[in-house]
Amino acid sequence: MITLRPFRLSDVDDIMSYAGDDQVTRSLRWKTLTTRDEALTFIKDVCIPHPWRRAICIDDRSIGFVTIFPGSGDDRYKADLGYAIAAKYWGQGITTKAVKITVSQVFNDFPILVRLQAFADVENKASQRVLEKAGFQREGVLRKYGYLKGNIKDLVVYSFLSTELAV
Repeated sequence: MITLRPFRLSDVDDIMSYAGDDQVTRSLRWKTLTTRDEALTFIKDVCIPHPWRRAICIDDRSIGFVTIFPGSGDDRYKADLGYAIAAKYWGQGITTKAVKITVSQVFNDFPILVRLQAFADVENKASQRVLEKAGFQREGVLRKYGYLKGNIKDLVVYSFLSTELAV
């Protein structure tokens, strides 16, 4: 069973299993973690204080994460979505399920939220499939839009609106 929960310091070894994998972090803005101490600092300084970052869990063990980056000021009605999962779980529908759970929770947790958006590298077809299967609408390609590990990339933008939630 797939669940989402806040991160705990005891997740350090689980986080190392995916955040320490270059294959997983190649699509993330942060660098691959190389030590247990880095992972512990990441949990303490980034995961726990984050306004909405959840561990994707199987049997309460973290196998990935999903994050909401809420906007502020005039952009408080929208938020960005990010996620990653350990490579050994790719292609099993787990990330899609986690994104669906996130969508069902985040509009309640942020009542002012109208738009949830996500960006996927044009080359990352698996991430695009996750978003499409989770009910996000593809809006188009933003040319040379994202900076990722030294490269300026074309990104596909997706959105999910609060009015699209199933009744």
